Amino acid sequence: MSGVTEISASLVKQLRDQTGAGMMACKQALQETGGDLEAARTLLREKGMAAAGKRADRATTEGLVGVLVEPGVVTIVGLGCETEPVSKNDAFQAFGEKVLRAVHADGPAAVESFDGERTELIAQLGENIVIAGAERFEGGTLAAYVHPPANKIGVVVQLEGGTEELARQVAMHISFAAPHYTSREDVPADVVAAERQIYLNSDEVSSKPEQARDKIVDGMLAKRFFAAAPGGVLLEQAWIHDASKTVGAALDEAGAKVQAFARVSVAGS
Repeated sequence: MSGVTEISASLVKQLRDQTGAGMMACKQALQETGGDLEAARTLLREKGMAAAGKRADRATTEGLVGVLVEPGVVTIVGLGCETEPVSKNDAFQAFGEKVLRAVHADGPAAVESFDGERTELIAQLGENIVIAGAERFEGGTLAAYVHPPANKIGVVVQLEGGTEELARQVAMHISFAAPHYTSREDVPADVVAAERQIYLNSDEVSSKPEQARDKIVDGMLAKRFFAAAPGGVLLEQAWIHDASKTVGAALDEAGAKVQAFARVSVAGS
């Protein structure tokens, strides 16, 4: 192509409105495609995919977690980015809302359909953007909690029995204590065995009489592993609303059981 195609400001604006890309990027794409709007959109997408690939390894420790609670169903989605200003961007938040509503309607698998749109948003905003987690629960006693003011950690909880207020208290506890498992039965046997061996090999235990070591290790596992926060087992953690009892005891008193929970964080914790 000889010379540079003259591109009208209105055509540049039209492409920008359609793609969200910067004015200069839109103008350059239109020049490279001879003013062909559709070809320019394709070119911007291709460049966006290349840029997304380069940014894919960047850490995303900012972003937002959103929840949606309706009768009989609760949903959570986390959308991560690199910086706080991008987390406040209208396009970023609109994309997060769109993903949240799709997961609420169709379940977590719905996030797969947003990969192309996410890639375009990466090109538009110039940062790595990831869907950091998505879950939907149906039935039972449901609640959600997003930790203010940053809204970077959120939890959804499904109980059998109990009240919505209790479920919300459990969600608040999980946001703080970050358990890895619900009960001891959920912890893989090899994980427990490896942890037990670490304690057995420690100077703290090896200096004790051999016949007492297993009992000592049982106590250490209960206190330092199963009840650990963060980490550990939800039902054995100290209840943040009353540290004199465990979460399991608080639930037993209310006649409730945890069916499922999901904790989503864009803060790296």
